[in-house]
Amino acid sequence: MNAKFAFLLAADAMLVLHVLVILFVIFGLFFTIVGKLVPWSWVRNPWFRLVHLITIAVVAVQSWLGQVCPLTTWEMALREQAGDQVYAGSFISHWLEAVFFYNAPDWVFIVSYTGFGLLVLVSWFWVRPNPFRRH
Repeated sequence: MNAKFAFLLAADAMLVLHVLVILFVIFGLFFTIVGKLVPWSWVRNPWFRLVHLITIAVVAVQSWLGQVCPLTTWEMALREQAGDQVYAGSFISHWLEAVFFYNAPDWVFIVSYTGFGLLVLVSWFWVRPNPFRRH
């Protein structure tokens, strides 16, 4: 395996990880709400809920500070190491970028992330997580 291929593979893996984080944030809230209605006890897992809340909080704070997500930064660095253009590489990166990443003014993302974060926070009180247990 040559170095260029290894860097491109790592960049695609980073992109897939980024998409999985996005899906976790989106579907975490969806499943929490559905889990209250169904009811699913696993949506009250305090670790799941805490990681979910922290994840969207980090995203929102990064947007307020004008910072790019580290996953994006690492992916771009890997693509650069491979001598590839940003998002011009593989089929995976092309389509995942087209589906999940949009060009819009920064304020759109700040409002969206903050609003979604507030929904996750409200869900914390509407669908109360179980208490953390000491073993």
